Amino acid sequence: MAISKIMKSQVVAVDMDHTIRRVNELFASNEFHHLLVLEDNKLVGIISDRDLFKSLSPRIGTPAETLQDTALLNKKAHQIMTRNPIVINQKAAVQDAIEIFNQNKISCIPVVNDEHIPVGILSWRDIMKLLVKPTSK
Repeated sequence: MAISKIMKSQVVAVDMDHTIRRVNELFASNEFHHLLVLEDNKLVGIISDRDLFKSLSPRIGTPAETLQDTALLNKKAHQIMTRNPIVINQKAAVQDAIEIFNQNKISCIPVVNDEHIPVGILSWRDIMKLLVKPTSK
């Protein structure tokens, strides 16, 4: 089975110069754990919710918040992203994705077309859903 059959095709992305404030807003308003970073519509990086949380002060939004804490929100996406993420082509087989997950400590794989333009994202959960068939009652 091709990756394109099970990937999430809604791609949410930011440019390299979007602020961490914008990245934070996107994570807060959506139910995903990874955000793609593009430059000229090409994939150049990925930001996980864990990357974001590591870059934010725990005091943001509390009475203890300082100017230094809020200044962190002005950092740019390229400052916290993982560069050159592992990708998979949309024509690849699910088995290829399983091998990538087994060989690397990652929880998602951006899916790209032949021009390296993102067309989706695949998480290990997507593969688990495929492998686990619902039981009938």
